[in-house]
Amino acid sequence: MARPKTPAPTAAVPEVSAAGHRPDDTAPAAGPGPSSIAERVSAVVVNHDAGAALVECVASLRAEGVVDVTVVDNASSDGSADALASADAAVRLVQTGTNLGYGAAANRGIDVSGLDLVLVSNPDVAVHRGALAALVEVLGADPVLAIAGPRILEADGTRYPSARRFPSLLDAAGHALFGDLAPDNRFTQRYRMGDLASDQVTEVDWVSGAFFLARRRALEELGGFDESYFMYAEDTDLCWRARRAGWGVVYVPEAVVTHVQGISTARRPYRMLVAHHRSVFHFAARTERGWRRVALPATAVLLTLRLAVMCARQALGALRSAARRAE
Repeated sequence: MARPKTPAPTAAVPEVSAAGHRPDDTAPAAGPGPSSIAERVSAVVVNHDAGAALVECVASLRAEGVVDVTVVDNASSDGSADALASADAAVRLVQTGTNLGYGAAANRGIDVSGLDLVLVSNPDVAVHRGALAALVEVLGADPVLAIAGPRILEADGTRYPSARRFPSLLDAAGHALFGDLAPDNRFTQRYRMGDLASDQVTEVDWVSGAFFLARRRALEELGGFDESYFMYAEDTDLCWRARRAGWGVVYVPEAVVTHVQGISTARRPYRMLVAHHRSVFHFAARTERGWRRVALPATAVLLTLRLAVMCARQALGALRSAARRAE
């Protein structure tokens, strides 16, 4: 797979524990059955120090009928890759030897997998019954679709805003300034699609790379993830390039997964904050055209200020936690 150097011109769901355990569902899955999934879906899981969640993630994929599973390990030091190899000898394990970042590692897994639909997943995701069948059914019904993303729940059962719009400059600035202080502000709500329907497949600008199903032909045409992103925004960039090339991206709320976020990133919060803000600016610099490029210096200043505030909040939180432990 060639690597891109520049971008191309409401039904109740079962609960999942905070540890990421898959619910013991008994309801039959709708749409394609396990045999169809086994024949069509290759799963690629990118791991970096995910602990026991990795084994549970792969087990939930197996329970949905996925046979071809590749785990790309980004130089984990917590023994999670060894634990997986012991628990599931059939997993294809790719050791990178260093932390390549999310998109680059996913590309390695995509390269060695072989089926026509590719599932890309974080290691701390638990798949609810029928989620893969729903995604396969949607992609199978429309050959123009490249990527389908599920409804992603957080550990407490709330919906994570996994389907979003490409923000305008005004919405991006408003979200950066007010998103953490007042999450219900109109800029953040527009960007995060607060009005998204919960009971129908919806075309969206982009879906989270934490878990999505993609058509291999589209990934090959696009060159996979852009490896100039280390972490964050590589999913936004992929969907942006897909839509520019004429492919569709959809949100499928019938497909549900739970994402226990922050297992590995919590160990390196400052590095992840820097990576996030750097990737956001990288995406803006790559995609803005015409007069909007004049605003890029102001965007860089705003993101730098936001990064400083986020780092300060992280440090203050760590100090407060240490004080509570010392009491």
